Amino acid sequence: MPGWSHTLHRYRFRSEWRLPAPPAAVFAALADAEAYPHWWPQVRQVVRVDEYTGTARFRSLLPYVLTVTATGTRRVPDAGVLEFVVRGDLEGFVRWTVAASGGGTRAVFEQEVVVRKPSMRRFALPGRPLFVVNHTLMMRAGRRGLASWLAHG
Repeated sequence: MPGWSHTLHRYRFRSEWRLPAPPAAVFAALADAEAYPHWWPQVRQVVRVDEYTGTARFRSLLPYVLTVTATGTRRVPDAGVLEFVVRGDLEGFVRWTVAASGGGTRAVFEQEVVVRKPSMRRFALPGRPLFVVNHTLMMRAGRRGLASWLAHG
């Protein structure tokens, strides 16, 4: 089946976070990647490489660590858009879109990546449902962590 293996390693995620904070505060928190480990438990480390690039390590429920290098490609505060290209264990892009909603903020996370980490590629077929659940749990913890960070920040 041509292209099947490539599709097997491709993931597309979309999460929506409702946060009781102003859009500018949410945007600023999401733009400050070096602070992520303080409020997002699964983001274990972020190290700035230069003004637009950093490396990050993630680990959620499953016993594997993902390491990526993210380079900012769009940062438009007025439009509420942050976009990054990622390379490493995952290759693709990540985008946050932040907008006012109901007295707070709606932050939409979109990610389209291909898995490059060899161990995850080996277990792509049986592991896919677990990888998706792992990502869902990570996103839930991130929303809770950011809400708390903004409330006490």
